[in-house]
Amino acid sequence: MPFDGEDLSVADGASELVDAEKRFRALLEAAPDAMVIVERTGRILLVNAQTESMFGYARGELLGQPVEILVPPRFRAPHQSHREGYSSHPQVRPMGAGLELFGLRKDGSEFPVEISLSPLQEDDGPLFSAAVRDVTERMAADKKIRDLAAIVSSSQDAIITKTLDGRITFWNMGAERLYGYQESEAVGRTMAMLMPPERYDEYSRLIHRLASGEQVEHVETLRVAKGGRPVDVDVTLSPLRDAAGEVVGAAAIARDISELSRAQRELTALYQQQQHIALTLQHALMGTPARIPGLQSAHCYLPATAGAGVGGDWFDLVPLPDGRIGVLIGDVMGRGLEAAAVMGQLRSAANALARAGASPDRLMQILDTIVAELPDQLVTCSYLVIDADQGKVTGCSAGHLPTLVVTEGGRGVYRLPVPTSVPLGVGGSVYREARFSIPSGAMLAFYTDGLVETPRSDIDDRIDALAAALCASAACGHSLDLTVKSVVDTVTADGDWCDDVTLVLIRMPETPTETAAVDLPCKHRSVAVGRQFAVETVDTWECPDTDTRDTIELLTSELMTNAVRHGRGAGSVTLRLLCFHDRLTVEVTDHSSREPRARTAGVGDESGRGLMLVEALAQAWGTRPTGGGKTVWFTVVPERV
Repeated sequence: MPFDGEDLSVADGASELVDAEKRFRALLEAAPDAMVIVERTGRILLVNAQTESMFGYARGELLGQPVEILVPPRFRAPHQSHREGYSSHPQVRPMGAGLELFGLRKDGSEFPVEISLSPLQEDDGPLFSAAVRDVTERMAADKKIRDLAAIVSSSQDAIITKTLDGRITFWNMGAERLYGYQESEAVGRTMAMLMPPERYDEYSRLIHRLASGEQVEHVETLRVAKGGRPVDVDVTLSPLRDAAGEVVGAAAIARDISELSRAQRELTALYQQQQHIALTLQHALMGTPARIPGLQSAHCYLPATAGAGVGGDWFDLVPLPDGRIGVLIGDVMGRGLEAAAVMGQLRSAANALARAGASPDRLMQILDTIVAELPDQLVTCSYLVIDADQGKVTGCSAGHLPTLVVTEGGRGVYRLPVPTSVPLGVGGSVYREARFSIPSGAMLAFYTDGLVETPRSDIDDRIDALAAALCASAACGHSLDLTVKSVVDTVTADGDWCDDVTLVLIRMPETPTETAAVDLPCKHRSVAVGRQFAVETVDTWECPDTDTRDTIELLTSELMTNAVRHGRGAGSVTLRLLCFHDRLTVEVTDHSSREPRARTAGVGDESGRGLMLVEALAQAWGTRPTGGGKTVWFTVVPERV
């Protein structure tokens, strides 16, 4: 059947309509939002794929259904009323402006939405297009922002934001309370208004760290509030970045720690006071070691860094009756006042036993009995008796760390193999002593576990490190005082110690090359005999000059005269001469405990000049107690021996 021109025109129009519908549907599918087109009665005519995805329905399940299927039941009645009202006055506008709108998924879950309405005019009546957007994420973000804003606003801490040049851009209520400035007074001004002059450099360093992107946490510093009131604050600073990631400012959170700082200062003062009292008590219990003529010694005691700073370390130097020297060191296990009190008891007991002439093994046995009677106490202790004349030491140890012997010049070091038994207080143990030769000039090191015991190292390795430090100092020719300081500083440099620390150094006295002695009755005639013995002895040692010989004769006569006069004829007097490589020493021992004293004699006095002569002519002189009296000695240094 042939077509005329009019038929062709209709066909072209139908084709254009088909093309237009295709373009419309393509645009509908490409829309980022869910698109729902309904007719006047609210029946759904078209939906796009976004609608299917958002609401969980297949397209066929929605077409022809009332649009209220997508609205929660509680909103359907008002929604229908609003829809009918919109049909009467159609225009492009958001739906439910100012209201919270919700969509309803097929599974019954609800979600917040925004809806934009648009009328579509068709020949057979108006249609309405609804663009539905899921705003769940945006609502959550908005809520988070609101919550954060509420937190910042209500925070008790001062929260301030500022540019890198210090200009304030935000100031919360906490900042108003802390610094006294209202927001209107602070925003736009610089942080300099809060800075004391002495803190400008500190602030510049903090800003430099922030500019490099570093977060600075918990800086305790000082700020100045309104009216010049100083405020101690704890400040945390965080960099603020722009969209490109560049640091453009900083956020500061400041907390008032004035009360905390004051409390800390008071607590520190109280702690220092208590520590001072405790240390004073400990020093009183520990006592001051006796200064023994002719003995070089040095010591260091560091209180514990934990607790009250008191502990159970003690040491003592004891002049013994026969001219020997006792060295005691011990450590009561544990810390605190109880350990210090036990230490004081044991130190006094050990000192008395040593002065009474108890041998090292006997002294340990008695101390063990004492400690065993104290509840829950264990004590390590070492006792060494130095016999300088013989060049020997006798020692005994109750579980204490080994004594180190450093040879002269630091050429070698070894652990003295003293027999070591269990600590004091265990009970039932036998303590043994041993005797060793020690070369003159060697250094003996006594120490407690606080110097060498740490939680993260082997104690033998630490003792080896101590030995190496002692050798290094000796090789440098350091004095004992300097050695003690440098060694303690070196060994404790890691700061990994909390117990009290004790280090005692003794220089082994020089052994005389020659000795001679005689016991004489406490009679006046013994003065001449002793004087002659001294001269003859010095002559056999080939004394190089007559001045030294005459000095020894004169001073020996004076000391013998004093001994006989004050001894009142009781017992005997012992005269002893010792020859060292560079000096001569004379000792006179009697049974009188009366301490000799130099005094100025009157014009008519026949006595009182002896010790004045000794002090004037001798290189050194002194006295030491003995078991039943005293020993007075003097030393002269010849021009050549």
